[in-house]
Amino acid sequence: MNESNLVRGIGRWDLTAIAVNTIIGAGIFGLPSKVTALIGGYSLLAFVVCAVIVGFIVLCFAEVSSRFSATGGMYLYAKEAFGPIVGFEVGWLYWIVRITTFAANCNLLLAYLGFFVPSANEGALRIAVISAVVVVLTIVNFLGVKESVILTNIFTVGKIVPLLIFSAVGLFFIEPQNFSFAVVPDYNSFSSAVLLLIYAYVGFEAAAIPAGETKDPQKNVPLALITALVFCAFLFIIIQIVAIGTLPELAKSERPLADAAGTFLGAFGAGFIAIGALVSILGNLNGGFLAASRIPFAMAEQREVPQIIGATHRRFKTPYVSLFLTSILMWILTIQSSFVSALTIATITRLIVYATTCASLPVFRKRNDSPEAKFIAPFGIIAAVISLLLTAWLLTNVDFRKEGLAILIVAIVGLVLYFAYRFFGGNSESTEAKS
Repeated sequence: MNESNLVRGIGRWDLTAIAVNTIIGAGIFGLPSKVTALIGGYSLLAFVVCAVIVGFIVLCFAEVSSRFSATGGMYLYAKEAFGPIVGFEVGWLYWIVRITTFAANCNLLLAYLGFFVPSANEGALRIAVISAVVVVLTIVNFLGVKESVILTNIFTVGKIVPLLIFSAVGLFFIEPQNFSFAVVPDYNSFSSAVLLLIYAYVGFEAAAIPAGETKDPQKNVPLALITALVFCAFLFIIIQIVAIGTLPELAKSERPLADAAGTFLGAFGAGFIAIGALVSILGNLNGGFLAASRIPFAMAEQREVPQIIGATHRRFKTPYVSLFLTSILMWILTIQSSFVSALTIATITRLIVYATTCASLPVFRKRNDSPEAKFIAPFGIIAAVISLLLTAWLLTNVDFRKEGLAILIVAIVGLVLYFAYRFFGGNSESTEAKS
């Protein structure tokens, strides 16, 4: 097993920084304008509804994660609760989620970079910037988990400071007349806005994945998840209040926070927020990169993909094969996609994956042979049921002719890979292991 080769170099507050970093990514810098365009001032209510929905899901994650100390996150939970086939599908889909999320966020990075370099999102320069981002993050994560965590902590501080300044200063420049609740949005518009906005709150699960590299993960992961969500939810709601109150044209903005800052801090403020967005998205990309590269490693540990994918570097103690494979696919998909197209697929797939962890909570509570939970979620069963019902509600807004079909195809490909490896590759590796 290669799990023992990993270094437990992630502390409690490092883990919290990872969770905050992966929640505060591209979403809050791009979505305020998009949800405002859909439902106007009621976008504030949508932010609150999303926080409640994700809050129930996080409670489920907090309890389930407290039962495990190995790398894998949702993949490991699903495998333990529902068996290897479901576990493989969850791991496969989540790996695709993280790659797709990377692509969405990297494309928004280019949009904010366009504030300084207008041609950054065009032609050869676009490919060059994407390549540089992927290469740098690959090198940092290859050198070691401690190096990746240090970079994550730096990015976390670098992204929070501009957002706190934006919120604190912007509150003094709010124009009450910018808030309008006269037109009540219809059901479809509101639920579509909530589904879209979920993307701003997700990412917390990245803190649960590298448990094998975390100090005392069964206690520290639940704390990190809950702390990160509470902090981010309050910050997001204040940001949306400031954005609506200071930018009348919010619904039409491509860079909503930078444009809003420009109204009360001038050109300097707009540039300051644009820089903050770049730092934020880079930090999110790094946190997502760390989580994504550990999924194939964890699946190799469970002998569900070729063992070479689980190889760790002798000197740096990092899963370098899984890391390089992930980086190549991230590079390809980022070049081929846009922010909105990648965002929608990532959000829907992530909700499906989240549902398996929520469903595993009552399964683990019922079974006598389940790993012991170090954190018991208050109203855990109720939280699990509500999470599943709310997830089902959100998924009713999916256009299955577009996003749904794409996700179904990916899931089928995963099943084919699972059975193909078991039939052609798994037996030979098992024989080699025994000999």
